[in-house]
Amino acid sequence: MTAILGGLGAACCWTVAMLCSSRASRVNGAGPTLAWVMLVGLAIVVPFVLASGSPPTGSAAGWLLLAGTGNLGGLLLEYSAVRTGKVGVVASIASTEGAVTAVIAAIAGEPIAAAVAAVLALIAGGIVLASLGENHDPGEDGPATRAVLLALGAALAFGVGLYAAGHVSDDVALPWVVLPARLLGVAVVAIPLASVGRIRIARASIPLVVAAGVAEVLGIASFALGARDAIGVTSVLGSQFAAFAAVGAYFLFGERLRRVQVAGVAAILVGVVLLAVLRA
Repeated sequence: MTAILGGLGAACCWTVAMLCSSRASRVNGAGPTLAWVMLVGLAIVVPFVLASGSPPTGSAAGWLLLAGTGNLGGLLLEYSAVRTGKVGVVASIASTEGAVTAVIAAIAGEPIAAAVAAVLALIAGGIVLASLGENHDPGEDGPATRAVLLALGAALAFGVGLYAAGHVSDDVALPWVVLPARLLGVAVVAIPLASVGRIRIARASIPLVVAAGVAEVLGIASFALGARDAIGVTSVLGSQFAAFAAVGAYFLFGERLRRVQVAGVAAILVGVVLLAVLRA
């Protein structure tokens, strides 16, 4: 039950974060939006970090730094992608972070089963289909251009971060897993933008930024708690944030996908679920 609740909780939180950040990024830009999301997250996490004891050292600290860098880079690329791309497509491609992790593990020497390889091919095909077809919405890039490439970059960055976090999640307290990305975000995004007066955001988008910051932290925490019980179940349910986000974008923003893109998104979602089950 913990895995089910943790996975569903993560999916719901990441859906909220995706929908809110997509609107905020279109108004304020990816950098300022990310800066405030990280500031909100840091304010939430710091009290828990202070109560969790001394910081990790040695190799654990290195893996945490890599995990934080991957998470931060992924969010920046994702926020840039949803400025012009469709939320349903961007979320689906970004949700393939688990597939990226599987490829990294294979490169690192972990044997890859034929079934896993077939699922990775399905996901790759889904990404191609999701990027096809001409967009007709004002202000959007053409297919398979900037938004899709940025979403692919986000999936890669998230995958690296997920792989790194997997090495230390059982050895360090949960707040230390969540902290690095927020700390790095403030140090390398928020402070530099503030120093040149570019951290301001529109007043109307403040609730969106706060909601995204809170949802990102709660999503990671919910996923980590569920994964301690059954990582396969939690991964399957958590990855459904892509489907939730696509549905939410349809009803909230009137976002529509072409049939070929719907087929691609469906293939990605099925592939992500199958991959999580196979790697459970």
